[in-house]
Amino acid sequence: MAPDPNSSSGGDGGSGAAASREEAIVKVPSKDPKKKDEKKDEDLSEEDLALKQQLELYVERVQDPNPGLQKVALESMRQEIRSATSSMTSVPKPLKFLRPHYGTLKAYYETMPESDLKSYLADILSVLALTMSAEGERESLKYRLLGSRGDIGSWGHEYVRNLAGEISQEYTKRQGEEAPSNELMELVQQIVAFHMQHNAEPEAVDLLMEVEDLEILMEHVDTANFKRTCLYLTSAARYLPGPEDIEVLRIAYKIYLRFKEYAKAIQIALFLDDMAKVKEVFTSCDDLLEKKQFCYILARHGITYEVDEEMVADDDEREVLQEIVNNSKLSEGYLTLARDIEVMEPKSPEDIYKAHLLDGRAAAVDSARQNLAATFVNAFVNAGFGQDKLMTVQPDSSTSGSSANWLFKNKEHGKASAAASLGMILLWDVDSGLSQLDKYFHSNDNHVITGALLGVGIVNCNIKNDCDPALALLGDYVDREDASTRIGAIIGLGLAYAGSQNEQIRSKLSPILNDAKASLDVIAFTAVSLGLIYVGSCNEEVAQSIIYILMDREESELGEPLVRLLPLALGLLYLGKQENVEVTAEVAKTFNEKIRKHCEMTLMSCAYAGTGNVLKIQNLLGHCAQHLEKGETHQGPAVLGIALVAMAEELGLDMAIRSLEHLLQYGEQTIRRAVPLALGLLCISNPKVNVMDTLSRLSHDADSEVAMAAVISLGLIGAGTNNARIAGMLRNLSSYYYKDANLLFCVRIAQGLVHLGKGLLTLNPYHSERFLLSPTALAGLVTMLHACLDMKAIVLGKYHYVLYFLVLAMQPRMLLTVDENLKPLSVPVRVGQAVDVVGQAGRPKTITGFQTHSTPVLLAAGDRAELATEKYIPLSPMLEGFVILKENRSYRED
Repeated sequence: MAPDPNSSSGGDGGSGAAASREEAIVKVPSKDPKKKDEKKDEDLSEEDLALKQQLELYVERVQDPNPGLQKVALESMRQEIRSATSSMTSVPKPLKFLRPHYGTLKAYYETMPESDLKSYLADILSVLALTMSAEGERESLKYRLLGSRGDIGSWGHEYVRNLAGEISQEYTKRQGEEAPSNELMELVQQIVAFHMQHNAEPEAVDLLMEVEDLEILMEHVDTANFKRTCLYLTSAARYLPGPEDIEVLRIAYKIYLRFKEYAKAIQIALFLDDMAKVKEVFTSCDDLLEKKQFCYILARHGITYEVDEEMVADDDEREVLQEIVNNSKLSEGYLTLARDIEVMEPKSPEDIYKAHLLDGRAAAVDSARQNLAATFVNAFVNAGFGQDKLMTVQPDSSTSGSSANWLFKNKEHGKASAAASLGMILLWDVDSGLSQLDKYFHSNDNHVITGALLGVGIVNCNIKNDCDPALALLGDYVDREDASTRIGAIIGLGLAYAGSQNEQIRSKLSPILNDAKASLDVIAFTAVSLGLIYVGSCNEEVAQSIIYILMDREESELGEPLVRLLPLALGLLYLGKQENVEVTAEVAKTFNEKIRKHCEMTLMSCAYAGTGNVLKIQNLLGHCAQHLEKGETHQGPAVLGIALVAMAEELGLDMAIRSLEHLLQYGEQTIRRAVPLALGLLCISNPKVNVMDTLSRLSHDADSEVAMAAVISLGLIGAGTNNARIAGMLRNLSSYYYKDANLLFCVRIAQGLVHLGKGLLTLNPYHSERFLLSPTALAGLVTMLHACLDMKAIVLGKYHYVLYFLVLAMQPRMLLTVDENLKPLSVPVRVGQAVDVVGQAGRPKTITGFQTHSTPVLLAAGDRAELATEKYIPLSPMLEGFVILKENRSYRED
């Protein structure tokens, strides 16, 4: 402790440096050797020395018995401390010079009688404790609570921040001891008010999270700071454990509603999957145009939603809104984009393969397997354009209909995919799609009918229609004798009604699950279709039916590849629903050991998909670390699970990519086969260079299944990007594997994916600047990836049409601006890399490296757009998909 300052010879304030030096030597001989201290005082400028002696005098006077002198000394000390400024790296001078006297003042404080002066001194001690108090003592807070409770901000930012930190520690301690914390909450109120007025919203939010009372925030938000506050809340939610994340989003939702930022509020409502909140936003908002914009957001999210009378009273208006939610204008908007970018010209598979660039080693044989690959490439590349060079060509007089020709260049089950590819080419265009598919329904070949049924499902995918044409067409075929026809109708219904939770279809499909005569493939695809229709609904009846099948199956059947789609179907019911899966997961522990673990991994990974839950990722990694003897299959789903859970935010995503690299080095063969698929999911439609290189390396792997998965994943990460580097890699692979029919087939599929929709489509299930995750899109991707876990049996076998599950995730990666009558309107926009501006001061730029284009424009992964004109006001805070522009009344031409 510092010695009694009365020994100080600095009383007259001008006794010079020598006296001061002696004092220093007397003070702490043990710690500060003589030389060091002399040097220290010599370094002080005259001003500093005068200040030091002045402060020492005040310390002495504070201990004077005369209260008048005490008051003056305290007041002067307070002034000195408040008026001092500090830089980022140094302590303010008064605090520095008062450090040696902290103990003295503390000891004297204890002896003082209760009075105003005592609380005055407590205030000063509270500030001194900022630099002096030992770790964990929380003295600053202690003296603050004993002090005069004056204006907290007058001591400066640093003091307030330090206090906030001590409050959160003290609060945690008091919660543990169940002690009251009312006085702390009074302080919290003051600190939050201070932070919110001084642009430190993140710090206010952090403190309120620590003391578990975010409601206080509602009193302090105003028009100036609510946007920054909510931006921080919504971004922080990704990193918080449940149920805190939901609480944080609920507060952000309330704030947005209060300040009439309805479009943001509806996004949070969708994130929380809370339809009551969606309805609340609709009823709170009076502007019909804004309601139309909400409908575009709902349509992009891919949910089935009924606009009722409470939301919009007028029948005609309601019909317009319902049409937008039904997505019936998607095809029109997509083709507007295509015409604007001038890519309407149909492309043939040869245009994609670019065989002329290779050194003549390409396989030119006309085999059924290669024709099947060309069918898929053709379907993916011309998806949604309504014309191609294989299926929709007008018949010449010389040839009797070339689409029929192409159809019959495929063998048996290949014809199913070929006929279905017509649905893909006419994607989203329900009227013309159904009329063109109609001719296949009159075929005598069951495989062609299967394809036509599947095609109907594909055309209707993501489009809702009041007269339910898909159900009318497919319903009768569900109970046919022929297994392949049934599968076509069942998958068709699954694709057309994904996410609709349509009871009518459940009553049609559920009996198949209990049908003892039905073959395994029919049952497996029925379960998947029900999983898609009831995705994320936790529907108990469907779950029960699937559980019964898994319990009843013979042990010999449980090894079949298609059986693995049953746990997946169960998982889809709980997609992203976290702990709601627990009861079903407990039941799954009673299954036959052959499928038990597989089911457990699939359920866990689906339930926590897109949550970023670190504990679940660790759990899944733990399962992957085991070295297994028997032919267990559960590690595949576990690896995919890591990707599913971690895809929520960029940080977790990068960490997952690194963890998967380790698994490649140390994991078993089943793990190595799944890792490329997991990487494909993590970077879907977002070709990151490091992942591209890893997959390129794995595409030459000695194990052909690893190579196939890597090739397909190259297609997935480049899906719809026309990425030249991936296209080059795939061309080289096609010449490298020209003798291996299976691998060549995978290379072709990947080539088709890279040029998906001629580069206008994306498979990314995230939208609205990576905030919202579309459940149906993710369900389609996961189904396809689970099927790829056993390439040889499923994708390369006769069930290649599982590739069409990707259609659920296909969306135009466009920004299309429309006017108040919903007609396309071309305006200049700046498109650049999105910049994360959460918690940054001022009004930072949200995009960097931008270029200015006229809408409609394409948005790549990580791109963000902003209007380059003030003539219009966008009704959506995020410029992607369809955005309605309203004329800015206050705009004046220069």
